[in-house]
Amino acid sequence: MDWVPVSAALLLTGALALGLGGFLLPQSEDAAESLRIVQDEGGRWMAAAGILFISSIFLSLGLPAILTLLQRRGWTVGVISAVVLEVGFIGTAGFAMLMVFFHSLVKVDLIKTQGINDLATETGLAIFLYIWIAGIYLGELLLAIALLRAKTTPLWVPLALLAHVMLFPVSGLLPEYVAKATVMLLVAGFAGIAIAATQPTFRRIS
Repeated sequence: MDWVPVSAALLLTGALALGLGGFLLPQSEDAAESLRIVQDEGGRWMAAAGILFISSIFLSLGLPAILTLLQRRGWTVGVISAVVLEVGFIGTAGFAMLMVFFHSLVKVDLIKTQGINDLATETGLAIFLYIWIAGIYLGELLLAIALLRAKTTPLWVPLALLAHVMLFPVSGLLPEYVAKATVMLLVAGFAGIAIAATQPTFRRIS
């Protein structure tokens, strides 16, 4: 059995799940709003957490399909990008579990508004979040560079990944749903990778 189509399918499914989880995840302006969201929209909060956790597993299993496109040109950068992306994917799973834990604390009244503010400024949590975000975006940037060197996908695939990375610094200035919609660039890029990975012609070029 050829495992590449399975890995490619998991990559695409994971990307779609990541996008769906991002759209479901409510955004809040302050601690009081976060508390209200968890109390009033607990089902949506938990659904987003579950989908993000599943996406991290599927994306991790989809990494081998990416590497099949980088067997010669772009191999070194590609391997580095896969390692960095895996850090981001593991971070996504960790973030999902933090969401579940936070939901439980709110439901049993063990955390209040001030407690949320204290958590937001806690050094260890901040470091984890920065590593997670850096893993996703830096890994995506390195992957786009590797694909540009390998030329094993259509040009729009690495360009979509690059556009997603470049929009990150300004995403906070965009309307909420526009900012969330930028994840579709990541989904499109991973979809292009999944399609290319299942085509022997592209794999031979690498």
